[in-house]
Amino acid sequence: MKSEGNPPSRGFVADALISGLLVVIPVYLAVLLLLKAMQSLVGLVRPLAALLPDWVPAEDLLSLLLVLVLCFLVGVALRTRIGRAARERIEKSLFQRIPGYALFRGLAQQVSGESRESTWKPALVETGDGLVPGFIIEELDDGQYTVFVPSVPTPLAGAVLVIPRERVHALNVPFTSAIQVVSKWGSGSKALVAAMKAK
Repeated sequence: MKSEGNPPSRGFVADALISGLLVVIPVYLAVLLLLKAMQSLVGLVRPLAALLPDWVPAEDLLSLLLVLVLCFLVGVALRTRIGRAARERIEKSLFQRIPGYALFRGLAQQVSGESRESTWKPALVETGDGLVPGFIIEELDDGQYTVFVPSVPTPLAGAVLVIPRERVHALNVPFTSAIQVVSKWGSGSKALVAAMKAK
């Protein structure tokens, strides 16, 4: 009798689709915004681009350079006391209302090493099947933890669990190291286990 492979489950298809969207959509939007900004600056750089040889895509290169310079200057301004205050005011009045903004902002800060908060702290979480890499999102009043357990190999998709403190082992490892373990299908997990045992 000929055996037939089981078709992929509906849950697997949905998880794969969501994981793909979480990667593709931010990249697509970032590229779209970059191109739009470059187009809006073409008029400014056209006189300077006319001075360069025709074989050089001067308008595109100068527009891209100008956008990057503007981003750099905005980033420098936001590091000042006035800039930080303005950013916090804008975030509270506008960006915090966008679904998922706070989550992705916290994630971006952890990746860049700017955040000193306890959210997204790497951990090994005890489940029925063993230890899984995860991240502590918050501590509840009763001592339990809210943890995020990412799906392999997509760190931004996964499950949220509320779990007793004794089953959550916080790790003193960089956030990026834990993300790499997830994105590399578990390769490097021995460093996480070693950090747990050392604690």
